[in-house]
Amino acid sequence: MFVFYVLYLHKNNSMPRYHKLGKMPHKRHTTFRKEDGNIHYEELFGTIGFDGMSSLLYHLHRPTQVKNIAEAYSVAPEIAVDKNLKSYMLKGFEAPKVADHLKSRISIMLNNDLNILLSAPTNLEEDYFYKNTDGDEVIFVHKGTGTLRTFVGNIKFKEGDYLVIPRGMIYTMKFDTPNNRLFIVESYTPIYTPKRYRNHFGQMLEHSPFCERDMRAPDELETHDELGDFVIKIKKEQMIHEYTYAAHPFGVVGWDGYNYPYAFSIHDFEPITGRVHQPPPVHQTFETSSFVICSFVPRLYDYHPDAIPAPYNHSNIDSDEVLYYVAGDFMSRNHVDEGYISLHPAGIPHGPHPGAAERSIGQTETDELAVMVDTFAPLKLTKAAIELSDGTYHQSWLEK
Repeated sequence: MFVFYVLYLHKNNSMPRYHKLGKMPHKRHTTFRKEDGNIHYEELFGTIGFDGMSSLLYHLHRPTQVKNIAEAYSVAPEIAVDKNLKSYMLKGFEAPKVADHLKSRISIMLNNDLNILLSAPTNLEEDYFYKNTDGDEVIFVHKGTGTLRTFVGNIKFKEGDYLVIPRGMIYTMKFDTPNNRLFIVESYTPIYTPKRYRNHFGQMLEHSPFCERDMRAPDELETHDELGDFVIKIKKEQMIHEYTYAAHPFGVVGWDGYNYPYAFSIHDFEPITGRVHQPPPVHQTFETSSFVICSFVPRLYDYHPDAIPAPYNHSNIDSDEVLYYVAGDFMSRNHVDEGYISLHPAGIPHGPHPGAAERSIGQTETDELAVMVDTFAPLKLTKAAIELSDGTYHQSWLEK
């Protein structure tokens, strides 16, 4: 029994850090009274039934008071390429700026495990709240600063931050300026830190490229004792359901547990290097059962005297590879600008562009910054992705 428990814990804890904010009773599921003598309303906010990570929340008002439900509408992406075997380069910054936060989200690639989106919202804040019940979200902040406001507390964010938001979280984003660019991965399976970097208790190990100190949990609980009309837009099965509640969703006075959002900066990822070129798994930052997310950061090049720092050609037999270019000169590519997105599909080889390997010899460091998503199932491309494509990337390895 103990062995099974240890293995289960090792597998299922992504960020096994107990956290709490605000006020709560000494024992769970017991009376917790307000100053007027009435009770607070307890809610278990959990995952994977009752087996996953969870938090206990204490509300001023019942979180179940629905006043109205508007007609749902679809946000299902329009598929342009269902079965793909072609490399693409998308110009992400050509995705249009859109005022509304949700309407600005544009799906570019997806499969049954995830949805990859771009977003360039210009509104500083919305008058509604959002809940994604389809999946966990990793929002990479390429451009912009602000505050992630959630019903379990707020997190300040800046450029280079990953915001990891568990499914079911009620939240909104408050930006400081209208100049924002987001790269979003919506996952239909839980998002964890790599299990090889955790011990059987879930603690990050010494050889991990980051540790718990780098994770920023909510640090300000925003509690509103308000009744009225509060709109929460809820995503479920690619539909948006607009619910109006009688109580402000940020009516939590206290909570504790393991299920909450957090921020991690790509600039806090400590690169793993070697005498010769290291494989992509050394850049891994997050994982699910169906894909991984990696961080390519500024680092020293390989130090073998005959090393070729540029990556070798390799065949993606089992994975589609998506690279989102953030900043710097990406050593293996020619003519790449910030916000570009490359897709290298499973089944065919890819590698450095002509001249890139030769240019890398003798170099000592790189300032590249990029986010990679490797999926274990093929990706479909949307109509929006094709509109952002340069149209010729698949021919970019031809020697001229």
